Amino acid sequence: MDLILIGLLGGLITGISPCILPVLPVIFLTGGAQSATYQRSEEKSADGSGGGTTTATKQRTRALPAKRSRPYLVILGLVISFTIVTLAGSLILGALNLPQDIIRWVAIVVLLVIGVGLLFPGFEQLLEKPFSWVPKKEVKNQGSGFGVGLALGAVFVPCAGPVLAAIIVAGATGQIGFDTVLLTTSFAIGVAVPLLIFALAGRSVVERIRAFRSRERGFRIAAGIAMIALAVGLVFNVPQQLQRLLPDYTADLQRDLTENEQAQEALNLGGLVNDENRDLDKCTNGAEELESCGTAPSIKGIQEWFNTPGNEAISLDDLQGEVVLIDFWAYSCINCERSIPHVVAWDETYRDAGLNVIGIHSPEYAFEKDAGNVKAGAADFGIEYPVALDNNLATWTNYRNRYWPAHYLIDAEGTVRHISFGEGNYAATEKMIRELLKDANPDVQLPGETDVEDSTPDVGSTTRETFLGSSKDVNYGGGEYRAGERDYSFPDDQPSDSFALDGGWNVETQYIEPTADDGRIRLDFTASEVRVVVAGEGQIRATLDGGEEKVIDVSGTPRSYELLKGDSTDGILDLEVSPGLQVYSFTFG
Repeated sequence: MDLILIGLLGGLITGISPCILPVLPVIFLTGGAQSATYQRSEEKSADGSGGGTTTATKQRTRALPAKRSRPYLVILGLVISFTIVTLAGSLILGALNLPQDIIRWVAIVVLLVIGVGLLFPGFEQLLEKPFSWVPKKEVKNQGSGFGVGLALGAVFVPCAGPVLAAIIVAGATGQIGFDTVLLTTSFAIGVAVPLLIFALAGRSVVERIRAFRSRERGFRIAAGIAMIALAVGLVFNVPQQLQRLLPDYTADLQRDLTENEQAQEALNLGGLVNDENRDLDKCTNGAEELESCGTAPSIKGIQEWFNTPGNEAISLDDLQGEVVLIDFWAYSCINCERSIPHVVAWDETYRDAGLNVIGIHSPEYAFEKDAGNVKAGAADFGIEYPVALDNNLATWTNYRNRYWPAHYLIDAEGTVRHISFGEGNYAATEKMIRELLKDANPDVQLPGETDVEDSTPDVGSTTRETFLGSSKDVNYGGGEYRAGERDYSFPDDQPSDSFALDGGWNVETQYIEPTADDGRIRLDFTASEVRVVVAGEGQIRATLDGGEEKVIDVSGTPRSYELLKGDSTDGILDLEVSPGLQVYSFTFG
């Protein structure tokens, strides 16, 4: 019942969100659009003159009325195709070795074809001609709208709140159980309710307003134009661009629905806890001694490997008899940047003694899915151990992981013996690595322990990581902050641990960029190290508390640049960002 209620409410909230707007005109108009099927009828008129009566028969054509069920069938088709594509689309296409976006493109073509058919009835009849052997009742469906709904469901991308995220992860990883199906179905029904209202409104307009009844052909043309416009817009991602211009007025409702213990427990779907990862709960995060936490889950859903012989995939089954350390990381994450030197040192020190380090790169940003960016980041860190690109978070989810970085230490029997989330605990982890290497090979001669400084800051001692894109901005201290282009001004009194903007800025989903002249950013922070993730071509000029200016040249794909490193301080950092740069986030250490 919790899942049903969360799914329904999550769907209802999504059904009134800004991301629904692009499909509303199509749903409204197709809910009342007439069929392309016409029938002939006879009308008699009488004319009397000079005591006689003459009766004439006239032939005319008229459109058949749309089915009363049409709005329901449009939404039913949308719900069915959205549910199937969301839950099983990736699995089906993967099994058939087809591109992941083929369903979307097929649906766009279907929308175009149906739209042209609404504009030109002769074209619709031409499409039906190959099926003329089918009884007429089946061919002429009088515009039921079910096909339109199927196509809309395949291209329908609602705002990705926590409920939809749980569904997508379950579908992408193949962990689809009864709970997942129940949540998906209730979510789809919740979304369908406001959409059905629009479809019924479209039918009502046609039936009740005389001007529309006398212009049924015009209504069909409007529906066809709307459908073609949606299809063309989808090709060029116009709906996403339009959505960025509107604030997500349902975000707070989504958070209120899901950010509580009961909802989190319900959304941790049974399909995500499986026989592979069930026993991981037996490990204590950051324990000082070895524990036993079940057989290590498999590495799955990897898009690409590198730093392996021939860039071939690695299976944990092939490493039985050896100790394995799995490190979940992302190349622009400052927490990973401080952790990776320890992992690199362990690899260099203990590789010949039987340690196998595997880096599972699980992206937080879209740009972190690019193999070239990841390889460049790995080279900057001196990573020579195997790296797997887990772009769909399949392995991340199979380990039920939630942290960057995260270390899973696996013994020679394939059992997880230690888990450590986040930074720190390096000495204890290395001690356990040495213990497991000795257990695997009592005759091994271990080198001395590594000597890498632990630079982990105390919890709460620094400003939190600050994202600048509209999808997950935090710490903004200058008033209203939303997607799109606008002018900003520094506030008179900026809060601590915040950022503010001055000048013209374009706020995109994941980054911000100056629109014309240099844009200014002011950071009120607490940290001994400040880094910025930025891309493009240009310069950043940084000034700490009005002191000496530091110039940073930026070139290429997104990566992390050092702005400040020294003693711990509270300060104000002013940045001038040249046009052509995209600023993603600030991290503090």
